[in-house]
Amino acid sequence: MDRGRDDRTVVPRLEPVPGAPILLVRASEPLLVASDIHLGLALPTPHAPRSEAGSAPRLAHGLLEAAKRTGARRVLLLGDVKDPIRGLPRHIRAEVDEFFGRLLEGGLAVEVVLGNHDVGLARALPAAVIVHPAHGLFREGVGYFHGHAWPSKAVLRRAGILVAGHLHPGFRLAPSPERARTGKEPCWVRTLMRPLTPAERRRKGQHPPPRAREMIVLPAYNPLCASEALNREEPRRGHRFLVRRFLARGDSRAYLLDGTDLGELRWDLPSTAGSLPDMSTDRRGGGPLGSAPSQSPTSASRGSALRPDRRS
Repeated sequence: MDRGRDDRTVVPRLEPVPGAPILLVRASEPLLVASDIHLGLALPTPHAPRSEAGSAPRLAHGLLEAAKRTGARRVLLLGDVKDPIRGLPRHIRAEVDEFFGRLLEGGLAVEVVLGNHDVGLARALPAAVIVHPAHGLFREGVGYFHGHAWPSKAVLRRAGILVAGHLHPGFRLAPSPERARTGKEPCWVRTLMRPLTPAERRRKGQHPPPRAREMIVLPAYNPLCASEALNREEPRRGHRFLVRRFLARGDSRAYLLDGTDLGELRWDLPSTAGSLPDMSTDRRGGGPLGSAPSQSPTSASRGSALRPDRRS
C-alpha cells in the first residue's frame, strides 16, 4: 500500500452511459458529465446548412435521454462548450441559447467548467447555469477540469479520481461501411496513476503532483469533433500538456464507447525537451483489432471509476 496516498478518500462510483460519450457519477446526487460540446461546429457560418448530428437540439436531446435512463438531474459540462475560441457570433449565440434552454426546460441543473474555447461564454449563459473557472472543481472525492491547464491545488491534492476532457481521444481502425471514412472511433482513456515517490510527496509549489489513483479522459461529446488517433498519431500541441503532466504518470488503456478494450497505451516521453511521446499501443493484448469485446472500462477492485453497467 502506498502510505503517501490518502486512502481514506471516498470516491463515488463512476460508469459510462452505455454507448454514449457521457460519464455517470453516482454521488450523493447522480451527475452526468460530458466534455467538448463545441456548440456552433454544426453551423460554421450564418448561412451554412446546419448539420443535425452536432446541432444544439440533437446534443441537448442526448443529455436529456441519458438523464432519463440514469435518473440523474444534474449535468456538468467539462469545457469547450462553444466552438469559436474567441467571440460568440450571433448565429452561434442562438445555438448556445437553444442548447441550454432545452436542458433547463427539461429539468436539469447545469454546471460548466470553462475550457480553452470558452472565452466570453460565461456572460452569455442563463443565470441558472453555474460556472466554474478553468482550474476546475473538487467534489466528493473527484476532481473535474477541462485539461488544457493546471487544475486547482484542491483537485491535485485531494481528488482520488481525476476526470477531464480536451484530448478528443480516438482510435484509428480499419474503415468499414459502418465506420467513418477516416476509420477513427471515439474512445475513453482510463489511467491508473503510479504511486508518488517520496520526493514527489514532499514537493510543494503552485502545482504539486496529482495524488489521484486514477484518471478518466472523456471522448468529445460532439460527434463532429475531430479526434486524436492515439494508436497512430502524436497529440496536437495543445493536447500534449494533458499527456505529459497527467496521463504519462500512469498506465493507460483505451476503450470504445461499446466497451471494447483496445489495449494499453504507451506514453513514452523522451527526455529531450520539446520531443513528442511514442503513441503506439501495446500489442501484447492483441492490439486494437484483435481485442475481444469486453465490458465497459472498469476499475481495479480498490477503485470505483467506470464500473460496467450490468443492464447494458
